[in-house]
Amino acid sequence: MPPLIEQQLLQILPNARPVAGIFLPALNRAMARYKIDSPVRVAAFLAQVGHESGQLRNLVENLNYSADALVRTWPSRFTAESAAACARQPEKIASIVYSGRMGNTRPGDGWRFRGRGVLQVTGRANYAAAGAGLDLPLEDQPQLLEQPEHAAMSAAWWWAKHGLSELADAGRFQDIGSVINTGKPGRVPHGAAERKALYDRALKVLA
Repeated sequence: MPPLIEQQLLQILPNARPVAGIFLPALNRAMARYKIDSPVRVAAFLAQVGHESGQLRNLVENLNYSADALVRTWPSRFTAESAAACARQPEKIASIVYSGRMGNTRPGDGWRFRGRGVLQVTGRANYAAAGAGLDLPLEDQPQLLEQPEHAAMSAAWWWAKHGLSELADAGRFQDIGSVINTGKPGRVPHGAAERKALYDRALKVLA
């Protein structure tokens, strides 16, 4: 299919208007490089990155949670008491939620390697893998994923590495969100309804 044009991107992700001009060429390069190259693949990709990044506007994970939101989001990690002690303290929250996971072994890794990019690459091991795949020093400079070019390319790289175009071809859209959000297919991802609404809209625009 031909490259995406700005009018299509804004029909799919209308809230991306302030950044659409910057992101459009980056997304087109990333999708071309990783063969996200049919209407169903592009629709699935844009729906997922649109959901994960607040329609391309949030390139760093926002961990500024209230106590209630902490218990709701990570019930296995927070009691009402522990949540109250770290509510609205993003760095402390990152340490509790991410330390000792995803290759985070050093003090501060949870915060340093919090989610970035339009698919929210998270954890030292994932930054290292993406850095190797894209030839970028992401362990030393994780903030590179806050730049549109690298944010888009890292998302397309991750997408291809996890076989998500094949899931798109098979019509398994919810499984794509599940792999992104939970690491495994077969579950209901966070924000499933919004992901599906974006996908349906994208299919109509790209038809």
